[in-house]
Amino acid sequence: MRRTATFALCGALLSGCVSAPTTTPQYTQVAPETLGLSATPAVAISDTWWTAFGDPKLNALVEQAQAGNPSLAAALARVRTAQSAVSAARAETYPQLTFDAQDQRTYFSKSYIIPPPFAGTTQWYGTIQSNLSWSLDLFGKQQSQIDQLRASAHARELDATAARLLLAGQVTQAYIALNRAYALIDVAQETVRQQEGVLKLTAGRVTAGLETPASQRQSQALAAFARQDLVASRAARDLAVHTIAVLIGRGADAYDIPRPHLNTKALALPETLPADLLARRADVAAAQARIEAAFAGREVARKAFYPDINLVGAAGWAAIGLSPLFSAASLQYGAGPAIHLPIFDAGKIRADYAGATGDLDAAVADYNGALTNAVKQTADALTQIQSVEGQSREQATALKSAVDSFDFATERYRSGLSPQLNVLSSEDLVIRARTQSVSLDSDLASARVSLVMALGGGFVPEPKQEAISNSGIFP
Repeated sequence: MRRTATFALCGALLSGCVSAPTTTPQYTQVAPETLGLSATPAVAISDTWWTAFGDPKLNALVEQAQAGNPSLAAALARVRTAQSAVSAARAETYPQLTFDAQDQRTYFSKSYIIPPPFAGTTQWYGTIQSNLSWSLDLFGKQQSQIDQLRASAHARELDATAARLLLAGQVTQAYIALNRAYALIDVAQETVRQQEGVLKLTAGRVTAGLETPASQRQSQALAAFARQDLVASRAARDLAVHTIAVLIGRGADAYDIPRPHLNTKALALPETLPADLLARRADVAAAQARIEAAFAGREVARKAFYPDINLVGAAGWAAIGLSPLFSAASLQYGAGPAIHLPIFDAGKIRADYAGATGDLDAAVADYNGALTNAVKQTADALTQIQSVEGQSREQATALKSAVDSFDFATERYRSGLSPQLNVLSSEDLVIRARTQSVSLDSDLASARVSLVMALGGGFVPEPKQEAISNSGIFP
């Protein structure tokens, strides 16, 4: 035991001749309080927020997507891979015992260490041996590796959480698009009905000699345009169905999705950037975990300048010939410390340390980017909601006025008191107003979903723990 301690001390003293470089990180994390967030916390968002739309079919589609989406399955597989790497690294901190055995027919050289009578003959040469090794990890290199892998695994878990939340938002957005397509089909069908009514009225006036054939041709063209819009709206519906099928991990067998029945006014949300925005974002938490992984990786590179000290041992039998292999005379064993110390490597360890510092800077830069992107996404969603709500208030007035104008113009045209041009102009306003109303209604629902996702999508952060990165590198 005294000899082992002396051996370790000698290794530590020798390590002093290999000094670590003074490479330091260049970037620091952005402080959330500098990003202009309000003092008001965000409203709590349910992790099943999509149920607020009140459509059981949407709820079922989100569940199917979270169970069968290939991208989410791949993210979960990466989590399992990362977790197994942590387990493998932790296992290496325990004593390792192996067993090896071999028996070979060997010709022994006359000019080597094998003495007569075996030199120059062909014999069976067998060894059976158990080997024990245990890394003492006196300088914490293995623990830093475990910390790095654990932080990386945590980042993967957060990536999977973010993917699951994003998937719920994508399914909901696609379902809103499907709802929009059905509403536009309704508008197109109503437009076709109106155009055919105007065409019939114009045809009657042409027969009575009150209009020219050119007016009838114009009405026929407008009716064809209306039918064209109907075909396009039905195609948009089918494309939305295809998108939903892909998101739930299905094919053409899932194309029978019925018409949505959404409460598009659902989801009460804040009107300002909440103070705890960044804590509710899984992607921001994942970026923080990657900083911790990069910091631990830098510690691994720094500790590569220190020696590795292990305890090793072996016991077994070795013999020439089969019969004496298990005899007491063939027994061999030994145990003691082993040390590996870097002395000269042409700068490789220094380069690895500088590279690990660069990885840390990259992780900090990615984290800062995630912060500012989160603020932008939330601000964009808030602006979009406010804009659409303002447009919707004006659009309600515009639609009522357009419908009244069309009804009045049609009645006067039927009575011969105004030309066909007035009817066509009023009809165009009605079509535009109805289409815009449908679009704004869907845009508002979509913007609310975007805001939910920008606010974290229902992510609940874990209790705050002291991060690895709070070790003196960052202020």
